[in-house]
Amino acid sequence: MRRRRRARLAVADLGRSRGGLTTKAHLSCVPQCLPLSLKITAGQAGDSPQFIPVLNRIRVPGPVGRPRTRPDAVAGDKAYSSRQNRSHLRKRGIKAVTPEKKDQAAHRKNRGSRGGRPVTWDKQLYKLRNSVERTINKIKDWRGLAVRYDKKPESYQAGLELCAGLLWIRHLGSQP
Repeated sequence: MRRRRRARLAVADLGRSRGGLTTKAHLSCVPQCLPLSLKITAGQAGDSPQFIPVLNRIRVPGPVGRPRTRPDAVAGDKAYSSRQNRSHLRKRGIKAVTPEKKDQAAHRKNRGSRGGRPVTWDKQLYKLRNSVERTINKIKDWRGLAVRYDKKPESYQAGLELCAGLLWIRHLGSQP
């Protein structure tokens, strides 16, 4: 691949894989499948490094005062169970609802008493993590977002945010 083309793909947040050019949308949402924050990366980028930037983008305005930036709990799958993510949640006073990977548990057990306590997580809250997948499915109802016709990352991000806003408007309009 030529150097100029490779640089253009990097700027456009497009990843290269066997299937072609890919983009990954990272998001946080509420259990009603309404997005709170969105971030796009190249398709081959890992999920765990994007956890903190997505969490830092959450802004929920209230009737008065500053917008709320700290959720009560964060549910995620095993890809987000890194030590860095857990310590970030602990510092901010957010409950982590992510199970521990088997290899992390084995390493902790091998260290003995120096390995720390086993990770605890609420299984009922963990069942709500599928709301992220359902939110992505609602966003992908827009064909242009599902196949990414936009060439520039700014326009793709704007399309995602527009779709998220419409999901919120539709939800708030259906409330009595």
